[in-house]
Amino acid sequence: MDLNSVYQRLNTGSKKWSQYPEDVLPMWVADMDFPVAEPIVQALKNRLEHPLLGYSVAQDSLRQTLVAHLARHYDWVIQPEDLVFLPGVEPGVNMALNTLVPAGSGVLVQTPNYSPLLHAPANWKLPRVDLPLHVDANGQYPTDIAALNNALLQSRALLLSNPHNPLGKVFERDELRAIGEACVQHDVLIISDEIHADILFDGRRHTPIASLSPEIAARSVTLMSASKAWNIAGMKTAFAVVQNAELRERFNAGRLGLVDSVNALGLEATQAAYRDGAEWLAQVNAYLQDNRDYLAHALETRFPGIRMHLPQSTYLAWLDCSALDIQHPQQFFLNEAKVALSCGLEFGDDCGQFVRLNFGCPRPMLEDALARMERSLQRT
Repeated sequence: MDLNSVYQRLNTGSKKWSQYPEDVLPMWVADMDFPVAEPIVQALKNRLEHPLLGYSVAQDSLRQTLVAHLARHYDWVIQPEDLVFLPGVEPGVNMALNTLVPAGSGVLVQTPNYSPLLHAPANWKLPRVDLPLHVDANGQYPTDIAALNNALLQSRALLLSNPHNPLGKVFERDELRAIGEACVQHDVLIISDEIHADILFDGRRHTPIASLSPEIAARSVTLMSASKAWNIAGMKTAFAVVQNAELRERFNAGRLGLVDSVNALGLEATQAAYRDGAEWLAQVNAYLQDNRDYLAHALETRFPGIRMHLPQSTYLAWLDCSALDIQHPQQFFLNEAKVALSCGLEFGDDCGQFVRLNFGCPRPMLEDALARMERSLQRT
């Protein structure tokens, strides 16, 4: 598979490539510019051989595929009935907040954080409790467990981004266990967004927080999808793992006519990804790690005013531009370099000097973006 080829995505309905004028290189939304795995394409073609596309439900074979994947990759043993299928992770987060969190209760969010998670509590008039993540001397973002316990006194739910977006942090088992046990102690629901679970670098392994103990699982709603790792976000298919039957029944009732069933082709694509997409994913993960390392070296040698702590997961780089002495770095690079990055303010009120760069793209595109950014800084 040639991952260096740049595909023309203009005029294809791509959100990533439609947001800005054609002369702007989009490096913002979490959407990779790689072709979808052939087994997924073939599965969609096979499904379209049947002429009907009515309302669809997940078949037993998909449930068994997901059960096997979770056991094989995470040592997480679940039952097929623990799975709830959804059109996206974000609807699942909002279903859980609206249905499972008492009115007026605090929701704890580690900041910075993915914008839909950061702003989800406000959708349901739930006060947000922020727990900042700070980088340490080793370039890591450890959870301050003492501060977590204090914040949980004001909260009835924790919104966890695992792996973390935008920091690219992979939580270690002991750290997750401490977080989970604190939530058990304080009777706090865990809503864990684990959409980037299959994008890992440097031999790391993902740990679902619900896999750590029955007590943690009993208060967890874990949200996952093939959309990020296999680049099929447009198929609008995700799933929740809710092992507590009573919690699962209440969660599923939270659709409220707003969260619909999953589409037929999304179910087919999801099964093909988890069943037959391992070889494609391994190649893409290796390419992403090379892109990450190329980006890190370029920033170190060509951009003295930009700092990046090496992402351990995701294909998203969190760039600290504070040393550039530019008031609005996202707007600067958009206007002067014609490179569209995500604005740090989307991830936290104190993140105005940060931008998020998507390096999930062919290397020539990444090289072009960095060259444009470098030239724009040289002109200032």
